[in-house]
Amino acid sequence: MHGLDAKRLLIGALKLNQQKYFKIFVLSIFIFVNFRYETPIHSSEALLSFPQNRNTQSFVSKALNISGDAVVTIETQRKVLSSSESVFPPGILNDRYLERFFGLRGLQVPRSRIEKGQGSGVIFSEEGLVLTNAHVIEKTDQLIVGLSDGRRVVGTVVGLDSLTDLAVIKLKAKGPWPTAQLGDSDNLKVGDWAIAVGNPFGLENTVTLGIISNLNRDVAQLGISDKRIDLIQTDAAINPGNSGGPLLNSVGEVIGINTLVRSGPGAGLGFAIPINRARKIAKDLVKSGRAKHPMIGVTLSSNIKQKSNFLSKTEDGAIIQYLMPNGPAEKGGLKVNDLIISINNEKIKTPEDVVKKISQNNLQSTLKIKIVRANIESIKTIKPVDIYNLQL
Repeated sequence: MHGLDAKRLLIGALKLNQQKYFKIFVLSIFIFVNFRYETPIHSSEALLSFPQNRNTQSFVSKALNISGDAVVTIETQRKVLSSSESVFPPGILNDRYLERFFGLRGLQVPRSRIEKGQGSGVIFSEEGLVLTNAHVIEKTDQLIVGLSDGRRVVGTVVGLDSLTDLAVIKLKAKGPWPTAQLGDSDNLKVGDWAIAVGNPFGLENTVTLGIISNLNRDVAQLGISDKRIDLIQTDAAINPGNSGGPLLNSVGEVIGINTLVRSGPGAGLGFAIPINRARKIAKDLVKSGRAKHPMIGVTLSSNIKQKSNFLSKTEDGAIIQYLMPNGPAEKGGLKVNDLIISINNEKIKTPEDVVKKISQNNLQSTLKIKIVRANIESIKTIKPVDIYNLQL
C-alpha cells in the first residue's frame, strides 16, 4: 500500500471516530435538558400514578363491609297532648257574663299532635332483632325501621330497660336480615380505634372515626343519676340521631351502642354502652321483656379520709352512707359507715367496683361481703334482689 493511501485511511478513521463521540455528546445534552426542565411530579401525584394504590381499601371501609349493612334507621311517631283548646270559636268566651251564664269555663278539650323522632339501631340476630336505645323508642305509637338496602319494615318493641337505656325491636317481616358481628368490650384499650355509625340529623349511613378516649366512665360523673351503666368514652363524633347505632372496632365488630353526646362544657365527647353489658340486657329483654338488676339497697361513698369516726387505716373500699329500710343489706347485717373491702374474695377499691360486682351476680347466688367496722373485719352473706322488686 502506498504511503498516500495509508494516510487517507487514517484521516477517514479519525473523522468517523469524531462523529461517533459527537453523537454521544449531543444525546447526553438532550437527556440532561429534558430532565432538568421537565415539570416535576409532586408526591401526591406520584402516589396516584401507581394503579395498585387506587384500589387500596382503608380499614374503615373494611369494617363497614362487615357490619355496615346491619345499621338501621328507626323512625318513630307518638301522639302528644298539648295545652287545652276551647271547643268554641276564638273570642266567644271573652264576655265573662256569657261564660258565667252558660257555665262554659270547663268546656275545653286537650289538643293532640303527632311528634316524630329518629334514631339508629343495629341488627344483631338473624331473627330480625334490633338493638337500640330505650330513649329512642319509649312511649312510641309506631316504629318504622329503614334498612341499608332501601327496605322499610314495621317494628315492634320486644322490651326496653330505662336503667341502661337499651331496647330490643323485632322486625315484622321475613328475612334474611344482615347482622353485625358483636365483639368483646372487655378487651378494649384506651387508644383503640373507634368507628361510630348512624344517622345523625337524619343523614343516613354517616360514619365518623376516632379513638377510645376512656373506659368505665361512670354516668354519675356526667350528672346522670337515673341510669346504671359504665360508658365507653370516645372522640368519634356522635350527634343527635346517632343514638342506638353501633360503635365498631377496627375489624368491624360492634363494641358499643352509642347513647349520648356531651354538649356544653366538654363538647365533642361521645359515649357508648359496652356491648358485653348490652348483650346481657338484650338477652333478658328477649327472654322476659325486661332486664334484671341485682341490688342490695345501699348508697356508697369513697370519701374515706374525711370520715372522722372511721378508725381503720385502710384507704381503699366503699363506705356505706345509706341503707334502704328492710332491704337485703340491712337484713344481712350491714350498717351505715361500714367499709366494704371485698366481695366474693375480690378486692374493692371504689364504689363502682361494688356496683359492678353486684351487677355481675345472678339473683340466685349470694354475695360474701367483707367489711371493716371499728377496725374489726367480718363477712356478711347477702342475697341481692331485683331492683324492680326492691322498689315495691
